[in-house]
Amino acid sequence: QTHFLSLSLQAKMSRPVQARRLEGIDKNIWVEFVKLAATYATVNLGQGFPDFPPPDFLKEAFVRALSGENHMLHQYTRAFGHPPLVKILAQFFGKLLGRDLDPMTNVMVTVGAYQALFCCFQAFVDEGDEVIIIEPFFDCYEPMVKMAGGMPVFVPLRPKAPKDGKLMSSADWQLDPAELASKFSERTKAIVLNSPNNPLGKVFSRGELELIADLCEKHDILCISDEVYEWLVYDGKEHIRIASLRGMWDRTVMIGSAGKTFSATGWKVGWTVGPNRLLQHLRTVHQNSVYHCATIAQEAVAQGFQREIELYGKPDSYFVQLPKELQQKRDWLVQSLDAVGMKPIIPEGTYFLVADISEFKSDVPDVPDSDEPYDSRFAKWMVKNKGLAAIPLSAFCCGAHKNNYNHFIRFCFAKEEATLKAANNILQKWKREKTSP
Repeated sequence: QTHFLSLSLQAKMSRPVQARRLEGIDKNIWVEFVKLAATYATVNLGQGFPDFPPPDFLKEAFVRALSGENHMLHQYTRAFGHPPLVKILAQFFGKLLGRDLDPMTNVMVTVGAYQALFCCFQAFVDEGDEVIIIEPFFDCYEPMVKMAGGMPVFVPLRPKAPKDGKLMSSADWQLDPAELASKFSERTKAIVLNSPNNPLGKVFSRGELELIADLCEKHDILCISDEVYEWLVYDGKEHIRIASLRGMWDRTVMIGSAGKTFSATGWKVGWTVGPNRLLQHLRTVHQNSVYHCATIAQEAVAQGFQREIELYGKPDSYFVQLPKELQQKRDWLVQSLDAVGMKPIIPEGTYFLVADISEFKSDVPDVPDSDEPYDSRFAKWMVKNKGLAAIPLSAFCCGAHKNNYNHFIRFCFAKEEATLKAANNILQKWKREKTSP
């Protein structure tokens, strides 16, 4: 009888169980590098989260929501967004866009910006549709497009070396207008724009956005605009929302994140803002997948935005204070890396900077026939041997282009001063070891 049972179990399990849509997308850089960092890192500048707390006013709002008299905050709220949150988001982004937004139809709350992206690809992309992705790109865009049955089409930002031996800026990475135009066809359904861009920290200029907007209008294309780092812009640069450009509101979904806005990435509160003709389809995906986001976190984020709308543009605003603090942290890490010969690319925005590791090739020799890009092997070697975690830039590129970007790694500088000092100590010790006879 035992023999018969084991045979019938084998028979049951011999047919493929995996859906075709999952083929080729099972590997995930974060699963691998988060595990490596947990095992070896003494200093983790890999994954993009702050190791400092959210602002007091936000934590206090959460505690009030949790322990207050309104016990309904422990229950379901409206599926597409807690009413106080969608109301304040409509008011806030309406002010920024110069447009009257309806909280019930122009805003939808999601489980972080990640689920907002998933809703967009599931709602808009059909089998065989092409989606243009600007490279390097946040890594989930490619598998999410493929899961929806779409075809990702990649267009690279091309670096132009600065003159006078100055450090490169993320602004030196630019689209080639003719190359971008050549990627649009009758099969193109959407373009994904990420400004400020993760991993480079590039803030797209008005001219670059107008180029993208003109092509979207000409070819009748949707724009999925990932703007999670919208408040984290440095050196007096301006974040321009592509939905504010002529003709773009009707074809754009803006995506935002309370995690990045208020330094609370674990709360997983995101949102989409756009015209009802687009958001109605996101609501269909949302109601048939997660249905609903945590009520108390939404209540606290609503209170955070209530504070920020009253302080908008004033020195006490968190949206004014946070980028000032992060710019100092960025500058500190830039100096640290530059001093040891890792050439940083100075980011105009985000939590991240990318550094050129070419001068460290003697530490981790190349393996010419290896399938793994050099930067990935370097990052693994660095976390295991130096205790410093970072992410290889090739993780943000498609398979065919990984070796074009294989001498860069991405660091996160949204960290406590003590963390950045510890990273500097590792780098300085490493430099001494390299130069000692």
